[in-house]
Amino acid sequence: MLLSALRVEAQEKIAIQPQKSYIVGQSIHLGEKIPHINLPTYYAYAPIKSKRQQREYNRLVRDVKKTLPLAIEIRSIIIETYELLQKMPDEKAKKKHLKELEKGLKKQYTPKMKKLTLRQGKLLIKLVDRECNQNAYELVRLFMGSFKAVFYNSFASLFGASLKKSYDPTGDDWMIEQVVVRVLNGQL
Repeated sequence: MLLSALRVEAQEKIAIQPQKSYIVGQSIHLGEKIPHINLPTYYAYAPIKSKRQQREYNRLVRDVKKTLPLAIEIRSIIIETYELLQKMPDEKAKKKHLKELEKGLKKQYTPKMKKLTLRQGKLLIKLVDRECNQNAYELVRLFMGSFKAVFYNSFASLFGASLKKSYDPTGDDWMIEQVVVRVLNGQL
């Protein structure tokens, strides 16, 4: 009887990942086709020196990432609503549409707004001003009337906020602007 030992070795599986490929445009320069790639602008700012400033910056990045999409949604809703109101025949139809819109927006956005911290709420007010080029008070006044604008601003003031707060990218809000630009550019 012949005994033989079989030796079995497992081969290591190597995962081959596909190479990333890019479609590259061409330019003609001096009669030669030259490939060209449009790269996004990279924004670089001075480094943060202290740990306390770094914590504040990280907190601001987190807050901007949470509130900027809301501000952009608000801008698109305002533009869409304004265009729709321009097409409506009379004031009665406009008021009816605005009441329905207000109910729908409250139902959709109240849970999201309740999850925001006070700091994020104040930031959202500024980012709405940045995105819409009008402060939140004026937007509420235009679409919902002066009474509701005063009411909502009074309610906000109970928490130390103001719907009349404006956005100043070169003044007090310079750091917010840096973070927003980097988030929109995909750097953060």
